[in-house]
Amino acid sequence: MVRSSSLENNMQDFNTDLKKAIALPVFDYIAKAADKLSLETYVIGGYVRDFLLERLKSKDIDVVAVGSGIDLANEVAEMLPAKTKVQVFKNYGTAMLKYKELEIEFVGARKESYVEHSRNPMVDRGSLQDDQNRRDFTINAMAISLNSSDYGVLLDPFDGITDLQNKIIKTPLDPDITFSDDPLRMMRAIRFSSQLGFEIETSSLVSITKNAKRIQIISEERIVDELHKIMLSDKPSIGLKLLFQTGLLHFILPELADLQGVEQIKGQKHKDNFYHTLQVVDNIAGKTDKLWLRWAALLHDIGKAPTKKFDKKVGWTFHGHEFLGSKMVKKIFKRLKMPLNEKMKYVQKIVMMSSRPVILAENVTDSAVRRLIFDAGDDLDDLMTHCEADITTKNKIKEKQYLNNFALVRQKIKEVEERDHVRNFQPPISGELIMETFNLRPCREIGIIKDAIKEAILEGEITNDYDAAFEFMLKKAESIGLKK
Repeated sequence: MVRSSSLENNMQDFNTDLKKAIALPVFDYIAKAADKLSLETYVIGGYVRDFLLERLKSKDIDVVAVGSGIDLANEVAEMLPAKTKVQVFKNYGTAMLKYKELEIEFVGARKESYVEHSRNPMVDRGSLQDDQNRRDFTINAMAISLNSSDYGVLLDPFDGITDLQNKIIKTPLDPDITFSDDPLRMMRAIRFSSQLGFEIETSSLVSITKNAKRIQIISEERIVDELHKIMLSDKPSIGLKLLFQTGLLHFILPELADLQGVEQIKGQKHKDNFYHTLQVVDNIAGKTDKLWLRWAALLHDIGKAPTKKFDKKVGWTFHGHEFLGSKMVKKIFKRLKMPLNEKMKYVQKIVMMSSRPVILAENVTDSAVRRLIFDAGDDLDDLMTHCEADITTKNKIKEKQYLNNFALVRQKIKEVEERDHVRNFQPPISGELIMETFNLRPCREIGIIKDAIKEAILEGEITNDYDAAFEFMLKKAESIGLKK
């Protein structure tokens, strides 16, 4: 049964037996606990939406009670067969417990009011309708009753069913109020559009553009969480393009927005590096679900805006954009409070090396391949994947040529690696051995000899083994005035 402003036949495109949505044993415990406490109780939000869309079953369940959600959570925990700990968040009036693979959050139905410079609302107890009014989108405001009087009934006051059918994202109330109250909802609208392939309803999209600057009151951590979800969608360009078109990107990642546009001088123009970047990210998304490789694709050309110059002889140039881009990565990560650890260094590395295989493809020498293998280390395969994704030409002949070139590079890498074993290698001669051989204390000559051995191996002057390196060490030492 559906209690909704829509007709019942609007359910025909979905699984009409809503009791299947609440067939999990945990819902029996919640219903019994609610009945014992005489609390109106409903499952609401994303779990209901994803069930109706027949997406993979959500492991996150939101339960709203007309009364104390914390009391309900404690009562459910008492009833569950396994000992279950309840996490209580008194400031928010919520509680959470984990049962098997599920994470269940309990909240009391509430109504909210906001002040201009904060997304933290003033909260009062409310009815189910009050709680549905405060939800971000109609497709997230649907609730299924867990009450004995109408168990399994869908309560859909904003016709979310129809919006699911039409693949529309729309706010329950005036979008200016919804987005101004909590500007993070603008990011969420775009994220759902990217994840679900839904369109944002026109008035809601206009409102996002109108209220874009209010994203500045949202914490960087929450913004990045939504960005990650956009980046992990099947086609991230949907969300990224909407971020740009609504103006949100200019507040979040202005360095990326700066790539948009094409300049022309004396008949020569460069490509639009913003839309090129979006295509590269989509290409990467089709190859891997690695979040940080997708971020590397997003940021691989950010150095092009500040390095862009027009040369009368060669046209548009972006000299050093990889080096500058890798420096910009750290500034972006720091500003957005993203991790400044190995994840950031990985993104920097891919950005810095993003053109190396392209240049190498034009002249595949053993020494250049050895250096690529050594410098890229364990990230070599990801670097090659990125470079292949960086091919966005619409010319099929050129595309085939570029892919064939990279196939040759991959084959050469395999041959050199099998023969020379230079990936993450340490020179066969240690600093301690150099000190012992020439009776030295720590000094700059030790570093000179070690670097010379490494360079000789990478250049193919000697093989990567102890005997060849030891003999080279003796000659190098003699050339700088050291004797055994």
